[in-house]
Amino acid sequence: MNTHLHDFIRGLPKAELHLHIEGSLEPEMMFALAQKNGVRLPYPSVDAIRAAYHFTDLQSFLDLYYAGAAVLQTEQDFYDLTSAYIRRAIADHVRHAEIFFDPQTHTERGIPVATVFSGIARALRDARQQGFSGSMILCFLRHLSEDDAMATLEAALPLRDDYADVWVGVGLDSSEAGNPPEKFRHVFAIAAAMGLHLVAHAGEEGPAAYIRSALDVLQVERIDHGVRAEDDTALMEHLAKQRTPLTVCPLSNLKLCVVPDLRHHNLARMLRAGLCITINSDDPSYFGGYMNDNFIAAAEALQLSCAELGQIARNSFEAAFVSPEQKRIWYAELDDYLTQHPASSG
Repeated sequence: MNTHLHDFIRGLPKAELHLHIEGSLEPEMMFALAQKNGVRLPYPSVDAIRAAYHFTDLQSFLDLYYAGAAVLQTEQDFYDLTSAYIRRAIADHVRHAEIFFDPQTHTERGIPVATVFSGIARALRDARQQGFSGSMILCFLRHLSEDDAMATLEAALPLRDDYADVWVGVGLDSSEAGNPPEKFRHVFAIAAAMGLHLVAHAGEEGPAAYIRSALDVLQVERIDHGVRAEDDTALMEHLAKQRTPLTVCPLSNLKLCVVPDLRHHNLARMLRAGLCITINSDDPSYFGGYMNDNFIAAAEALQLSCAELGQIARNSFEAAFVSPEQKRIWYAELDDYLTQHPASSG
């Protein structure tokens, strides 16, 4: 264990751009909320829930993920969930987080979309008092139809003005296999016309062609995951030239068997090829690590230098959906940090 490297990472200012708030539901909170809300879980204890966190692929994870989300019933539940994540993020020196949330996971259970918005937004607004910056990205479930996604966007439209300070974009997540980005062409076009930022999961389990479709058809500004980009040399060159951010999630990729070993992950190669690579935690409760855990695991497995880790942190601020003025503040803080750790930045 390199304690010097660990200390450097722990203090490194950074942004998180790929975090599913439902995926930060720790077993203790899941069990407590199930009891409070009268939700029957297929697990008798917290330890039994944790023991179920052995996934063979994306779908096996999603099955448990959706079962766990059923315990979220009230505005206060979403507030408490988001606040718990924010506390961990602040402890990891995360300055800004763009939080994914899945309304369809909740509305199909009869939870109003306004309840979801209200709880997450209130936690983000309260966190501003601690100097923490955060926003919300509404994600469509790609295994459902585009009509369903359109209905979700339409249900959220009346909330646009009330949550304009926190709702910044839309995304696309859930089962990638057999659900290409172009399936959601029209709903993304409408979201773009509303002035919302656009992101999409692509190239996690799906092919590099899905990354191209997300860029060319959906016109997204960031690619979530994107690890299959390396299968297409021309695509890699395009991503590097355009500085298209990839929100990579190392421990997620390991837990879901996207890579057999972190030493085989292509994060470092893509970074060294000039791509705008960021590190994120994805679903940290399920995948065994929040931001610093992901940074440390990737740094050790891939022998990332402190200078490279600093570049990844800078990339995260560059890729954030915030004003240029705010980015300059974070760049200055990062530069000061690197200056104060001269032995670490080489």
